[in-house]
Amino acid sequence: MTDMRQSEYPIDPLFTERWSPRAFTGESIAEDVLMTLLEAARWAPSSYNAQPWRFVYVRRETPGWKPVFDTLVEFNQSWAQRAAALVVIMSAKEAVFPGSTESELNPWHSFDAGAAWASLAFQATLLGWAAHGMAGFDADQLRQAVQVPEGYAIEAVVAIGKRADKSVLPAELQSLEAPNGRLPLAQLVAEGTFRFEA
Repeated sequence: MTDMRQSEYPIDPLFTERWSPRAFTGESIAEDVLMTLLEAARWAPSSYNAQPWRFVYVRRETPGWKPVFDTLVEFNQSWAQRAAALVVIMSAKEAVFPGSTESELNPWHSFDAGAAWASLAFQATLLGWAAHGMAGFDADQLRQAVQVPEGYAIEAVVAIGKRADKSVLPAELQSLEAPNGRLPLAQLVAEGTFRFEA
């Protein structure tokens, strides 16, 4: 990895080795491998154990691929075409909380779905796969394509694949194909009050 991937404090290398490449080999993913990634997502932390996350997946060789792929913006289509699978991550906007029998708004549904996405991404890294989350898609078209009920938010689409050399990418994307860095901890963490270095 590059110098941008050096932690300021000791952490497991998994956290700096995980990144979001766009160059994929086009290799297929076995369903049991994909289920392992989704199993990791299933065990993510969840507020009140509401588990609002839902996942719809399509593999490139299947009829379900095109309806989901077609919802991606052109930029994402230019590289995600070589992914092995796409996973649509959704979250239930309501939950039945402990002590209640009625469904009510769950303010933490997106937060929990983010935890599930991170778990999926780390498990992919552990197994030698890569996962790249995308916000660039037509939400209305995607909602229709995978029949998402109104009570669910569409959070992201994740491309999963085996990493390839950047030469498989369109020329304009090759310069982007490298792990990026993070802001210094001092710009992200403060004790006691909202006080951060510029």
